[in-house]
Amino acid sequence: MTYFSDKVAVVTGAGSGIGRALTVQLAGQGCHVAISDINEDNLAETVALIPQSDRVTAKTNTLDVSDRKQFSKYALEVIEEFGRVDVVINNAGISGRDVTMDEFDYADYERVLNVNLWGVIHGSHEFLPHLIANPGSHLVNVSSIFGLVAPPMAGAYCASKFAVRGYTEALRTELRDRGVHVTCVHPGVIATNIAVAAGLDEETVNAFSTKGLTPEKAARVILKGVQKGKARVLVTGGAYLLDFLQRLMPGGYRSLMLPIIGIKSNKLK
Repeated sequence: MTYFSDKVAVVTGAGSGIGRALTVQLAGQGCHVAISDINEDNLAETVALIPQSDRVTAKTNTLDVSDRKQFSKYALEVIEEFGRVDVVINNAGISGRDVTMDEFDYADYERVLNVNLWGVIHGSHEFLPHLIANPGSHLVNVSSIFGLVAPPMAGAYCASKFAVRGYTEALRTELRDRGVHVTCVHPGVIATNIAVAAGLDEETVNAFSTKGLTPEKAARVILKGVQKGKARVLVTGGAYLLDFLQRLMPGGYRSLMLPIIGIKSNKLK
């Protein structure tokens, strides 16, 4: 028996990356999974990787987490299928354009905020009554290391991930005495396709694929943190380093941060 055995876990953005790894590992521990992704083909690939077992039920849905009505319908379907939910992991997210904010337009902000922030709010809000009704349940919202430090050329992304952090920490305070654990996850560089999907430059894409932590290792760190009931889970050594710098120099970490994240100062001129 494992911590997640016979529990019911919801995972958004399960078609690739961390979401896929979380799904496979949860199912491997005997956890029933309700998984979703906006890409139906990617979701099918994840399902094919789930260990075959009569003990595990997997429910799959194509879902746009930014669509409130669609998410509300999805949450009801999950509860109808399983009768309860024990773990909700709001993982779905996208990157923004790799440009300075004077080059943004409103569509850039809306696209990123609709998925990264509203997707988390929708997932939390729709499942919250069911989590509260199930003492010992757990809400996990995925922010980013860029919800702790703010690099250049990521304005919309930082806005969304800082907001996820604040929203999640407020939820943890509110739910502390109501039987619901709340965790905010801050991944560093993970070897996922988020940079490719955002159309970022080749150097950035290569950095993700060659220097990033594997999604499988990231998922193990996250699930271990959930099991321990941690308020905050930092994923990767780089995340710990940047978090330390912003604590040490909250007003002046910028000059030290740039070389760590691979941005040259002249790129900003």
